[in-house]
Amino acid sequence: MDDVQDHPMSRRSPNLLLHCVFCAVRSDADPGELRFVMAELEALRAVVEGMLDFRHGPNRDYEAKSEGHPYGFVIAFRDRAAHMSYDGHPRHKAAGARLVALCEGGADGIVVYDIEAE
Repeated sequence: MDDVQDHPMSRRSPNLLLHCVFCAVRSDADPGELRFVMAELEALRAVVEGMLDFRHGPNRDYEAKSEGHPYGFVIAFRDRAAHMSYDGHPRHKAAGARLVALCEGGADGIVVYDIEAE
C-alpha cells in the first residue's frame, strides 16, 4: 500500500474547508431568483479573502440517494477563518435569506456539510 503522504490529496492544504450546501429548491421557485442568489454568493470571492472557489449546479443524483435536494453548491475556503469571514458578511446573509425563501420548508430545506479536507 502506498504511503498516505504520497497520495495526491495529501499535498493539499490540511486546513482546506469545503462548504457543501444542498438545497430542496421548491418546484415553483423562480429560476431567475436562484441564478441571482448564486451570482451573489459567487461575487463574494472578490471580497472574502481565502474564498478560493465557488461551484453550483443541479444535483444529478446518479446514485438515487438525494432526490429531495435538486440543487447545490460547494465553496472551497483556505481555512476556517476565511469561512467565518464569509459567514458573517452582509452579502452572504442577504443571499442566504433569499435562498431560504426558495427552499421547501425554508431553512429546513437546506443541508450543509463543512468538510475539513486533508
